[in-house]
Amino acid sequence: MHLAEFNFGTLRYPWGDPRIAGFEDAVDQVNAIGARSAGFVWRLPDEEMEYAQNDPAGPLKDRPNTASTLSVWENPAALYQFVTRTLHARIMKGAPDWFVPGDSGHLVCWWVPVGTRPNVADGMAKWQSLQAAGETENVFSAKRLKALALASPA
Repeated sequence: MHLAEFNFGTLRYPWGDPRIAGFEDAVDQVNAIGARSAGFVWRLPDEEMEYAQNDPAGPLKDRPNTASTLSVWENPAALYQFVTRTLHARIMKGAPDWFVPGDSGHLVCWWVPVGTRPNVADGMAKWQSLQAAGETENVFSAKRLKALALASPA
């Protein structure tokens, strides 16, 4: 099995606004680091994510100014290493300036068969399940991700 992750938050300002330039300027670099990271498998391409974020009938239709990522990793340790030990961690220290308070860093992880490429609707369904039923062995948040990563280093 591989680990899928979907994370999202609502930006304080629209894409292109100079007040979130620090975030926007770092996105491509952070994504490139992720793609080169040990244990990285796949990330939803930018154009597909942009479409999902702007689709008025899509899974993010009620979330204007969303920034999100959907990716697959070999294991929890690989994802945790990327999130906490690369430029990603440093950039996310700016989150309070860029994201709506209380509406950032939403993360859901779930196990998928090797070769699976989830979509944003899958990610939102897993997020909604996590919110409704709490963590399970198969669907979980950052707290369990950390515990799994630290229990089994990459």
